Amino acid sequence: MAARYDAVVIGAGHNGLVNAAYLARAGKKVLVLERRHVVGGAAVTEEVFPGFHFSVCSYVVSLLRPDIIRELDLPRHGLEILPLDGTFTPMPSGDYLWRMSDHAQTRREIYRHSPTDSEAYDEYAKAMVEMARFVKPILSMTPPDPLSLDMGGLRQLGGLARRFQALPHTARHSLIQLMTMSAADMLDQWFETDVLKATMSASGIIGTFLGVRSPGTAYVLLHHYMGEIDGAFRSWGFSRGGTGAISDAIAAAAREAGVEIRTEAGVASIRTKNGRANGVVLENGQEIEAAVVVSCVDPHRTFLKLLQPEALDADFRRAVAGIKMNGPCAKVNFVLSEEPALTGMPRDADPARRSLYTLVPTFEQAERSYDAARRGELPEDLWVDCVIPTNVDRSLAPAGQHILTTFVQYVPYELKGVRPGGSDPAVTGGWDANRELLGDRVLAQIERYAPNVRRAVIARDVLTPLDLERRFGLTEGNIFHGDPSLEQMFFMRPLPGWAHYRTPIHALYLCGAGTHPGGGVTGAPGHNAARVVLADAKRRLW
Repeated sequence: MAARYDAVVIGAGHNGLVNAAYLARAGKKVLVLERRHVVGGAAVTEEVFPGFHFSVCSYVVSLLRPDIIRELDLPRHGLEILPLDGTFTPMPSGDYLWRMSDHAQTRREIYRHSPTDSEAYDEYAKAMVEMARFVKPILSMTPPDPLSLDMGGLRQLGGLARRFQALPHTARHSLIQLMTMSAADMLDQWFETDVLKATMSASGIIGTFLGVRSPGTAYVLLHHYMGEIDGAFRSWGFSRGGTGAISDAIAAAAREAGVEIRTEAGVASIRTKNGRANGVVLENGQEIEAAVVVSCVDPHRTFLKLLQPEALDADFRRAVAGIKMNGPCAKVNFVLSEEPALTGMPRDADPARRSLYTLVPTFEQAERSYDAARRGELPEDLWVDCVIPTNVDRSLAPAGQHILTTFVQYVPYELKGVRPGGSDPAVTGGWDANRELLGDRVLAQIERYAPNVRRAVIARDVLTPLDLERRFGLTEGNIFHGDPSLEQMFFMRPLPGWAHYRTPIHALYLCGAGTHPGGGVTGAPGHNAARVVLADAKRRLW
């Protein structure tokens, strides 16, 4: 007779692995099923070209929760975070802005552009840290439903209200602004230097199908500001061995706790009987029984692809179909024979400070690009984040050669046209026929600031939003499993009334980025969902 599990987790993304690890540590028999040949989901390292190991999708470390690192003892399982020491923003004029991990050095750098902004930056940092400290505990809670009469949830809401009331008046005002304003409008209140505002606003729109002047992007900026390493907010780093090393460390901790992990074991459907999940059916036809099923894949795929239509109420299915997905970003990864020589960057700068640079359009260009992407067009002015991890981790490439991985914003999921310089769209065939056009656009953008990059390119791997969907199972290429817009966050993520990781199907839970607190390599959704699953087990609900 086939083994029966206490829990089957669908998807070995980092959240699924975190969830499985905590369930197993509580004594549960857990099986994780992964469609691909490697664990990690979008937090994965792969040898795309022989000898070169890429963080193919997720590419920096900042939001991984410190309590998960500590409780799963991830450093003992191989996790080593290499701190990033700055973000370099080259300017068309040949000048640059360099924001460094050293706050005093950053202030001196900003002073070159604006003494006023240098003073404001100090106050801005203090205000953001204060708000981050208020929001941080919310990331680890199960969101209460404000429309429910559940006493536990009402007590949580009351506690939030008291904490908010205890904030200084200016902090309360700023927090309300953050929840409602655009990143551009908020930054306009603090600063006058265009390159500083454009660089900082990137954190407000990264991975979201929103413009820099869209309401709510100020909160997304704060969300990314909460990235921390060793307790320091606004800290970013690389994982030695690529982002996949994070997932490998979590997988090792999970296996040590007794979790069984199977790769190349895609799930075709979730079994249900009388409104209850009782296992899964694999793509090869094998059926696996389980007391509970936990899905790490996005809500669209879970409810609309893995469940039979009759298993869910029609109104619920319509609500799921209405979740905004529409991923606006792409990845282009390059193999280089030499490091890009950025205009203005001192060549004697420490390699760690040459590892991350951002090519940002002005606010006006960004809004035009956003509008073009909404029309299904590939804009000329792309927002490109560039990372050279080989400057701090030589294990990723042969000696003397480099990896350049780029994250590209304002790329439509469904390509309908291109608008170079305002001309009419002239594209047919969608992404399959025009994938390399994106790679050409990104390379041209980088070449404007690093003239040697074109001759240095040995190979490249272009991942459009459609490719992200096909390769990683991200519906519409959305890296966050659903837009982190205000109407899809906290007690409304993934849907109002269903933010507690449970679903209308008894014994079926969600633990992916489509649940609170959302996307990024945080581990928080997996951890929070495990807590709910175990609480239900204690109450003998499964």
